Order: sequence, then C-alpha cells, then structure tokens
Amino acid sequence: MSAQQIPVVVLAGFLGSGKTTLLNHLLRTARGTRVGVMVNDFGSIEIDAMTVAGQVGSTVSLGNGCLCCAVDASELDTYLETLTRPSARLDVIVIEASGLAEPQELVRMLLASDNDRIVYGGLVEVVDAAEFDATRVRHPETDRHLGIADLVVVNKADRVPEDELRRVRETVAALAGRAAVVTAAYGRVDPELLFDRAARTGDPDGARQLSFEDLYADAYEREHRDHPHAAYETVSFTAGDPLHPRRLMDFLDSRPEGLYRIKGFADFGAADPDHRYVTHAVGRFLRFYPEPWPPGEPRLSQLVLIGAGTDGQALLRALDGCRVTGAAETPEEHALWGVLRYVPEPREDGGAVPGADGAGSGYGEPAEADPPAPYETAAPYDEAAPHDETVPCDDTVPDDEPDDDDPYGDAYDGRYGPAHDAPYDGR
Repeated sequence: MSAQQIPVVVLAGFLGSGKTTLLNHLLRTARGTRVGVMVNDFGSIEIDAMTVAGQVGSTVSLGNGCLCCAVDASELDTYLETLTRPSARLDVIVIEASGLAEPQELVRMLLASDNDRIVYGGLVEVVDAAEFDATRVRHPETDRHLGIADLVVVNKADRVPEDELRRVRETVAALAGRAAVVTAAYGRVDPELLFDRAARTGDPDGARQLSFEDLYADAYEREHRDHPHAAYETVSFTAGDPLHPRRLMDFLDSRPEGLYRIKGFADFGAADPDHRYVTHAVGRFLRFYPEPWPPGEPRLSQLVLIGAGTDGQALLRALDGCRVTGAAETPEEHALWGVLRYVPEPREDGGAVPGADGAGSGYGEPAEADPPAPYETAAPYDEAAPHDETVPCDDTVPDDEPDDDDPYGDAYDGRYGPAHDAPYDGR
C-alpha cells in the first residue's frame, strides 16, 4: 500500500454512546501518530484541554501534530483533499459521523472516492451498554447500523452489572454478524486496534528527550489508570513457503468471527515471482497492492491479524494450511485471479495507485504484443474468474428498507467481495 495512502476511519454512534470520548482518547494518546479529525462541530472535541498550535479558518492545529476540521457534509471531499496533502503529514483520518451524514453514506463516499491518497479504514460503531435497549427503541436504525459495522465498541461497560453486560454484548454480536466486538469504559480503545501507530524516528536505542506530548499523554494515562483498555488480540504469522492464492482467498472469504484487521505482505511464489502483495483488510474491506520485491528482501509472507474474541491458534493453523509445500501444490495458471479482483483498478488517466514503495505498481493493461504479467491482466475485473465459482458473491443480505439506489446497503454481500454494480466498492 502506498506510503501516501491514509486510512480513513468512520466513527459512528448515537448521542450519548461515548464516541466523542473515544475520539478525544485517540487524540490524547497519539504519541507521535498524526491524526486528522473531521467533525461537524468543535464542541465535540475538548480543544480547550489540549495545546493549540494555531488555527486557520475551520482547521485547528494541535500541539501534537494532529489536525481538527469542522466541516459540513458538502465540504467532506474538499477537506479530505486538504488533509491528505503530503504537507499535512497525517498518518490517519477519523471522521466523526454525527451531524455529517448517515454512516453508510460516509462509507459509500469513501469507497467511491477518486482520491488515491486514502484507503478505507473501517466503520466503528459505538454503543452505550447502559442505554442499549432504550437506544434501540428511540433509534430503530440501530440494528441496521450494527449490521454494517466493521468494529463495534460496547462502551460504558463499567456502568452495568456483569450479567447485563454479557447480555448486551451477545445481542450486539448477533446483530453485527462477524464484526469484531469489544467492551470499553470511558472510550478507552487502544489506538493500535484501529490503526497503525507511526514509526518513531530518532536514537536507534530508543533514547530520546521527552516531549510535552509524552508528558501530557502520561498524565492522561495516570488519570485513567483504573479504566483498562478494551481487550483485543494480535496474531503474527510468518511463512518462508509461498502462499497458495486460492487457499488464502478461501481463508479471507470465510472471515473468521471477530477478526477486524489484517496487514502485511503475501508471497504467492510461482504465481507471481516478481512481486509481493501488500495486504490491507479491515472488516469486510480487502485490498492487495502488488509491488516489486525490494532487493535483498527475504521471500517471506508476513501477516498480522487483529481482532477480538478470535482463536489465535485456529487462525495460525488456517494460514499454515495456505502454504505451498511442494511441487505438487504449485498454483494452477489462473489461481491468482481471485487476488487480482482486489487490486485497485487503474485510473482513467492511465496512472495506477502507487505501490508501498511509492512507485507505480504498473498493473494497467499491457501492450497487445507483450505477454501479460500476472497482475497486469484486466480479465478479473471484466469477466468471472474461476475463483468466483468457489466463493460466489451473493447480494442476499436483507435490508429492512430496500433501496435500489443503495449499492452499499443492498449490494452489500457481507464479505469482502465487490458489489456487482460497483466494482471499486471493495465490498
């Protein structure tokens, strides 16, 4: 994935759920990660309690390098363009949905965006454990929102008895399908569950001068030391053998319950010996980005899986079963087609979404006289690939209020598969 591509996380939840508390928690514990926040009103951000480095119009710069923008729905595209400029140097953008648009509208906008500097970072729905039943009565659309979420945070877990919390969590999990569900108090969700922290630069031994941001974050952590972070699991998988593309896609299509994010690199060996595939999965969203192997880089597949309530050993066994361990298991000619369905399409201007090294990955349609490299063929986007027979896309998820114009809701197939009428949708 391109170094310029910034994950955009949509944060949703009804009034009182604690989503703005969670948002403030992310800003206070950024520790070097530059977060861009888009809100409808600055009132939801406790800016007065933070160090303000400056303000230009409706954009406030915080002392820790984060940016906050107050926007309305008509300005979303404009501000996304502004926040993703290299000069902003942001690592992640969080859109707080309240007052802007329905969560599915924001997700649809992100998936349809032609801004190649962003990548979908997930829909996070926050619910109030103490008021969950009353919220469902006041807002019948709650169930629908949970059904399209990639991660659900059951907040204010400290305000209900343990048996009541268990009941609420089970109800939420049933409504949210295979989405990861975590419980939290005071919106304390570890940022690394939602996005990757920016890599620290400085002394290789880790010694450096404490910044004001560090002191501020430490004070914040001491103040909330009795409020533990939401629990989640991280599983790391490394394989020296190539992965079989069809087997890996079968694993991804099954989307084990509670698995929220997958990141890393996949080596498909003989199926494409010249490239490794940067892997980015969030909830039902999946993208592969082919890039040339860096000189001298070991030919390894390295994946990190992040979720809640997952069976780590089962995940590792499933991935281990994706390895190609002998000549008899060499992938067939079209085995890579299932993967190529999730490589972003070339832009109309003839460019391509950059690879992780910032260079164009070059997966546009090849010249007629040249034999196509595996990642160059356009066939997976234009016709059914063999993999489709194994894992068909079925647009069968029920919708209380069907809408022929709603590709995100009605053509939402509940897995990673792209909607039939929206190939760039990624769903």
